[in-house]
Amino acid sequence: MLFPQFSENPFQIKLSFHKIIERLEEIAAGEPGINTKKAAEILTEVAPFPELRDGIESISQIADNELVIAHLLQDLFPEILSKNEIKAVSIPYLGLIFNYTERFKDIIKAAGTNFDFNIRDFDEHQFYVMSCCIILNQFYGTHLDFGKPLFYDIPAADGIIKHYRILYNADFLEIIPTEKSSMLTKEDIDLLMDNYDDLDLWKEKFPPNSWILKGFGIMTLFDATVENAVSSLKSNLLGNKSTSEVQENLETIFRSIFKIPDLHIGFTAFDKENDKFVNTSIGQKIKSYMLEGKTEADCQQMLRADTYQNLIKKQTPLAITDLPEFVSANPESKLSRHFSAQDVQSFILAPIVKNGALLGILELVSKRTRDLNSVNAKKLEIVMPFLVDTIYRKVTELQNQIEAVIQQNYTTLHPSVNWKFRDEALKYIRNKEAGKPYHPKEIAFQDVYPLYGQIDIKNSSITRNLSVANDLISQLQQVILLLEQMHQEDCIVDAAEKVIELKEFLNDLDAGLKADTEHFIQNYIETTIHPILTNNKKVSKKISDQIDEYFKRTDKLTGDFYANRRNYETTLTLINEKLISIIDSRQTEAQVYFPHYYERFKTDGVEHNLYIGKSISPTQAFEPAHLEHLRLWQLLVLCEMEAEQYRLKKDLPIQLGVTSLILIFSTPIAIRFRMDEKHFDIDGAYNIRYEVIKKRIDKAFIKGTKERITKQNRITIIFSKPEEETEYMKLINLLQDRGILGSKIEEFELEDLQGVSGLKALRVSVIHNSKISAGIFDYEETYKQLNAAAVEN
Repeated sequence: MLFPQFSENPFQIKLSFHKIIERLEEIAAGEPGINTKKAAEILTEVAPFPELRDGIESISQIADNELVIAHLLQDLFPEILSKNEIKAVSIPYLGLIFNYTERFKDIIKAAGTNFDFNIRDFDEHQFYVMSCCIILNQFYGTHLDFGKPLFYDIPAADGIIKHYRILYNADFLEIIPTEKSSMLTKEDIDLLMDNYDDLDLWKEKFPPNSWILKGFGIMTLFDATVENAVSSLKSNLLGNKSTSEVQENLETIFRSIFKIPDLHIGFTAFDKENDKFVNTSIGQKIKSYMLEGKTEADCQQMLRADTYQNLIKKQTPLAITDLPEFVSANPESKLSRHFSAQDVQSFILAPIVKNGALLGILELVSKRTRDLNSVNAKKLEIVMPFLVDTIYRKVTELQNQIEAVIQQNYTTLHPSVNWKFRDEALKYIRNKEAGKPYHPKEIAFQDVYPLYGQIDIKNSSITRNLSVANDLISQLQQVILLLEQMHQEDCIVDAAEKVIELKEFLNDLDAGLKADTEHFIQNYIETTIHPILTNNKKVSKKISDQIDEYFKRTDKLTGDFYANRRNYETTLTLINEKLISIIDSRQTEAQVYFPHYYERFKTDGVEHNLYIGKSISPTQAFEPAHLEHLRLWQLLVLCEMEAEQYRLKKDLPIQLGVTSLILIFSTPIAIRFRMDEKHFDIDGAYNIRYEVIKKRIDKAFIKGTKERITKQNRITIIFSKPEEETEYMKLINLLQDRGILGSKIEEFELEDLQGVSGLKALRVSVIHNSKISAGIFDYEETYKQLNAAAVEN
């Protein structure tokens, strides 16, 4: 075998130019002419060297016949293309290469004397199977697609590794079986196609040296450095290599693309919520040149106004060609001075953007001026789409990690405060990556204004008790009737005793439902009465049918004995769903004016807490007008909920009404997230008065009376300071002018509550035939009217 690169080969290699020689003989035997003469001259030159036709057996024969071979192949290797094409004679998959074009020779010379031609990631197994596939395709007529891309990695003179894709032309190769060749059946071929990994099977069907490969191949290389860089970029960003390996490999890739041998890259993430640059990893951490020595930096403080506008807002790349010159002309540029301190002479900052959102900044830096500029910055377009998707995936994975930390240590959070929990979760993740112990801290917000409101379903407890009592009375009456009929037929012996007990239950229900009455009666019926009804075999057909009908009526979903309770639950569900849908949808609108914390609770009605202040949204300027705006919003929403419930009332199984209440507390307080209870609570003993008032006012009476402070179709507003009354009178008058609230305003004091005294209230009716009840009311116009009134004052 000629020049074995691998220890075993299904072929005996006979490097031969017989097909070229035979073609020249055909031309020479044709009509006289230039081509005929030229073919005859080459044949004359080849004649003394029969090995060129019969098969070359040693490398020395190639060297000795180098000039003759070049003449023989001159039509396949035209001189005019020699400086452009990267081409040579070769046997597929082997290291035998000769008759190079001029450009190929230059590449080999630049690679150095120590360079060897080895196909990337190509081993003996692949070589043997792919050689067998050549036989299957050419001799057996299969169409196996075994041609995965093959590459040579060849260093250039400046040290940059260039990547060339290999293409083979096998037109001048001939496959010949020998006495060792096994003739394969269709079943053999199918078996091979299903067993690529079984090398022993391939060697069994194609024993070593059992076929002759006669002729030569032509190998052409194409410069695929950029395409290869994109592929390598993917594997590096997705891999699990160490930080230093990732940095080194990525820099090698970008050096290949930009042809700058000492190019360096960096990455800086962007925190949109806080408008900061942060040193956050994308899989494996990459150096940040913008934040060298820092973990984060405020974008507007680091960048000039024009740079901030272009890089962050417009998301366009920034290229500085000559940094010393730029610093001299712009000494106020903090970013430029920061890069100069790192011995950077030119750089490109390229925004990484996905779906319009800035994820971070890709940094390319060089220690020479003019290496990087706005022209070669366009090369980033080649890799940027993939780079964006990869970084977006990594950023998403980090967000999922943060959410997992929040879920584990905190809870599901309202978007207005989520940023602070994310900051704490990110600290936890960073310390964990660094191997440092860190316990997520409690989150607190200082100096926030609370707004509390509720809309309560009137007489819901009384209605529920009546529903339960009526259902139980109906069921008890039916059970008594059945037992009396069974007693008449002598089916049971102690019916009278059971009937007496059941009638005592009826008397208890007439007196009123107690806390455990429902459970006690239900348990008695199910454990004492039902066995009597189901196990008695003496009853007549008539009573048996009545018993069957009774049990149908005990079904909780469809039976008559639960009808009143189902109507009650349906009523509560319909009211609550309507109220919640209104306040939740309106909340989305309210957040636009100024972000604030919002939570609501579903009880026999809906309660809500709002907290607004600078600490919840520190990047925005908080003004008293924002609080006034939110108070108007709260009043409007309660009016809309009242009106919608009134309109819904006629369609309810039980026509229940609602009462509404607002608590004004104009002193800022602090709230803290309780880690053990997973929710926000009032922080500090001095703020506890607010929480006490919240818990005790809904059942309070008007001072000196037995009348509750809340009343159907009215909104009650509780306050303690004259200025609070003044502000809400302004809001009430505004809604009176717009036909939403009634003209009469009641004013009264609340009875002293335990630990709380001095509370007062305003109570005003909601007009149910107003625009707000018709669903055509415009909140925005009311806000404008409020703002106009503020300007006049």
